[in-house]
Amino acid sequence: MFSQPFMQHAFLAGTAVALAAGLVGYFLVLRAQVFTADALSHVAFTGALAALAAGLDARIGLFAITILVALGMGTLGRRGRPDDVVIGGVFAWILGLGVFFLTLYTTTRSGSGNGSASVTVLFGSIFGLSSSRAMVTAAIALVICAVIVAIARPLLFASLDENVAAARGVPVRLLGFGFLVLVAGTAAESTQVVGALLILGLLAAPAGAATRMTTRPLRALGLSAAIAVGSVWIGLAASYLIPKMPPSFAILAVATLTYLATMGAGQLRRRHYDGIAEPNRTSPQPPRVPALTSSATIDEGR
Repeated sequence: MFSQPFMQHAFLAGTAVALAAGLVGYFLVLRAQVFTADALSHVAFTGALAALAAGLDARIGLFAITILVALGMGTLGRRGRPDDVVIGGVFAWILGLGVFFLTLYTTTRSGSGNGSASVTVLFGSIFGLSSSRAMVTAAIALVICAVIVAIARPLLFASLDENVAAARGVPVRLLGFGFLVLVAGTAAESTQVVGALLILGLLAAPAGAATRMTTRPLRALGLSAAIAVGSVWIGLAASYLIPKMPPSFAILAVATLTYLATMGAGQLRRRHYDGIAEPNRTSPQPPRVPALTSSATIDEGR
């Protein structure tokens, strides 16, 4: 498998993107901003189609428009943290633009021999990455990883209690904008691996599984990245061994099954603890000593 150049490129880019998705995804779950990632994934689709309709490289639209919209969402939100109303409004508007650019692209550019590009943006094309493109993708993803690790502690503080963090001098608003840029960059990068429609699974499922496995933030951060990387590795291998299986489906299937496994293990663990605690609650209580009656008290006094 590793003697094939396209598999080498896929593993190189996929591993780096999975690391970034796992690290960024953990803070998305912690900050309850998963819906933000879903909206930005559709922004990535719209941005790529806008670039293709203009005759440009899809990556220009992927990164430029996704990052600009992320900053715009942060401006409309409180302390760089957009609420559901802002995200929902941007979501609907971006989807409308996506339909417009898709129509424009298919009517003006599809005859140039690149008509499948819109499908590639939607579902990814990790097996079609060239050597240079895989290296650029890996480099950008590693930069995102380095930045998220550098700001992990203050971002964790701001995510858990932004009011106390602001009172202690943490630049909460600046961190909010910076985190949105990282989410946008990760969404644009992940489009090449799993596609714009499936980015959310790679961002949310490993992080959700990690938070169910441990309550320690730094350990959960590492577990999220490890689960994301493992999902990409197993998914790529399964797609290579089973020719009819798309790599994006295989990657997301592994990540989702991991999350479901941790959920099931958590329920079994709770039932086990409840079964141990139940006999203690129903065990017979020691007999109570009856209180002295008033006559007995009088006799004792005499």
